[in-house]
Amino acid sequence: MKNTLGVERAIKNITQADLAEAIGVSRQTINAIKSNKFVPSTVLSLKIARVFGKPVEAIFELEEGD
Repeated sequence: MKNTLGVERAIKNITQADLAEAIGVSRQTINAIKSNKFVPSTVLSLKIARVFGKPVEAIFELEEGD
């Protein structure tokens, strides 16, 4: 699964720690999601989308084979 977390954070000018605090997880969790080592739950994905004011599909995208 691809994601645009890094781009979205840059647009909004927030750190991984800021995003983590906003959605109630650790900064390490955000890093793991960004680097595709962890696939977020539906609830977590929705919380992330809410922070950025975008639909989930604008942030997360399935890749061929997912």
